[in-house]
Amino acid sequence: MRPWPSDRVAFGGDYNPEQWPRATWDEDLRLMRAAGVSFVTLGVFSWSWLEPSKGEYDFAWLDEVMDLLAEHGIAVDLATATATPPPWLSAAYPEILPVDREGRTLWPGSRQAWCPSSPLYRDLALALTDRIAARYHDHPALAMWHVSNEYACHNLPCYCDTCAVAFRRWLERRYGSLDALNEAWGTAFWSQRYSAWDEVLPPRITTTFSNPTHVLDYSRFGSDTLLDFYRAEKEVIRRHSSDVPVTTNFMTLSQFRLLDYHDWAPEQDVVSTDHYVVDSLAHPQAELSFHGDLTRGLAGGRPWMLMEHSTSAVNWQPVNPAKPPRGTVLDSLAHVARGADALGFFQWRQSRAGSEKFHSALVPHAGEDSDRFREVCELGALAGRLGEVVGSTVDAEVALLWDYEAQWALAGPCMPSAAVDYVTAAHTVHRLLRDRGVTCDVVHPGTDLSRYRVVVVPTLYLVSDEHAAAVEAAARAGAHVLVTYLSGVATPDDHVRLGGYPGAFRDLLGVRVEEFFPLRVEEEVALAGPASTAGGRGRTWSEDARTTAEDAEALLAYAEGPLAGRPALTRRPVEDGVAWYLGTLPDDDLLGGVLERLLTEAGVAPAARAPAGVEVVRRRSQEGSWLFVLNHTGTACEVAAAGHDLVSGREVGPVVPVPARGAAVVREG
Repeated sequence: MRPWPSDRVAFGGDYNPEQWPRATWDEDLRLMRAAGVSFVTLGVFSWSWLEPSKGEYDFAWLDEVMDLLAEHGIAVDLATATATPPPWLSAAYPEILPVDREGRTLWPGSRQAWCPSSPLYRDLALALTDRIAARYHDHPALAMWHVSNEYACHNLPCYCDTCAVAFRRWLERRYGSLDALNEAWGTAFWSQRYSAWDEVLPPRITTTFSNPTHVLDYSRFGSDTLLDFYRAEKEVIRRHSSDVPVTTNFMTLSQFRLLDYHDWAPEQDVVSTDHYVVDSLAHPQAELSFHGDLTRGLAGGRPWMLMEHSTSAVNWQPVNPAKPPRGTVLDSLAHVARGADALGFFQWRQSRAGSEKFHSALVPHAGEDSDRFREVCELGALAGRLGEVVGSTVDAEVALLWDYEAQWALAGPCMPSAAVDYVTAAHTVHRLLRDRGVTCDVVHPGTDLSRYRVVVVPTLYLVSDEHAAAVEAAARAGAHVLVTYLSGVATPDDHVRLGGYPGAFRDLLGVRVEEFFPLRVEEEVALAGPASTAGGRGRTWSEDARTTAEDAEALLAYAEGPLAGRPALTRRPVEDGVAWYLGTLPDDDLLGGVLERLLTEAGVAPAARAPAGVEVVRRRSQEGSWLFVLNHTGTACEVAAAGHDLVSGREVGPVVPVPARGAAVVREG
């Protein structure tokens, strides 16, 4: 076993030597040394190479690669190779193939063509895992185990008959009786009452809208099913390898919403994730920062591992722009700033064939004589200099609540507005705080909130009594709590809380909403009041609200339309804290001003004062602190800081100069 690299920010990525002739391997190792690579992920998609036919194994090539990596001091994150079945498996056992909502079989020819509930696929995958773990558990290159790959990226949800049987069993465990199921699903409506478990099916395509709680439970079932599969592979590994960390790569980018990573994270020895910049987003760099804060929240505030990102373009967007010069370094440092202690890429060498041949890599098609590879080498050297940051944590006095179950429920059928996306309010608030140099922990509603000065509750549509009580307790203990529209509306069974919205938070906020007035796409409504002398606009949502507590103050009101004069933003003191309610999504200028007032009242200061477009984050340990300054603009800037800049290698102060699209990491003091 090789210790995981801890004297540097680990640097490397997916290595797929089976794609290349043997002569290329020696070249790979030479270039890895030049680039400063300290780890590789190996064997992710190698099942068809390791088991070319059922029960016949060939490990000779992997033995050689593992030995070569050990000789060169490169740590291996060894995959179980179970992410995608080989052609012989799906040809011999077509019953393992997934089925979409319309009943169409999803055939092999891509990847992840397997049903998450298939016992046959599971048995064969566990057999391969057992062989790999038994063979390599004490290999001198082995430093980490990598189970499967990007669970649910392509094969969830599956609606096949195998999943139907597994879903019924899951429901029996969850509810215990049909009476409890019928109550939870509200089956008195539309004559949906079940009288036998065999009557229950997956929420396949039907005549009109599906039962919302049925759909919600199927999302829970899918996440739980794959988590159980992960645990089974991990258990096999542990029989052979008790002291090597085990992980699987999450996909915490905001477009992926199929797994409840709050359930998955405690099962990881190291929380690892993949992230790719989505250029079609309005604020792609802000989404990257949100992703980092969310992953850190999943890791319980501890450092985490970036298993995959890209040096430049990806292959799966309609248009795949290359990253600008310095983009490889800048994006990587943004992840490290928010808690990553390892930087992995897909992949080491850019493929010459296959669906991802135009996905960028550490070694591009142009080879080592290219600006991109020179930037990769620069990043590898910098990862070595950043070793002193490893193990430190990120300063954050603001918590932003994030719940996958609330997200699933809000995306369910027959909601008041399909234009309301769960991520919108959360991303907007997070982005505006980031713009002001304030870092958030993005955490589950069940997290201990006692240490935060500010708690943001964005569109938490579905919430338990316990989690609502924790939010209220945080406010009463001194936090400023900001609750946004469409929060607290439903119970965990997706039953509406009666008596007026925002349901679970109504008494805390001193606000009662009688009726929703969702806004049409592109529709806006004027806002005015003491919180905005210049006025502003609200979008996406509005509602007929009234204050019910004498000390609840309306800071913004609708200035036009059927809700003219009704409150859109309220503030209420509650014991040692303050409870704020926002019933619409204001424009950036107005909402930014509201957040500045809230932060000032709560005593939250930025990590540093920085110009617009310059991101600042602080990591801290018992040994000291490091200020990350990331300049996303095309103009050089200066930020007040003093100490040693690990990027330039120079002493700086009282300001640190940062070039356009450049960065500084200042060891302070």
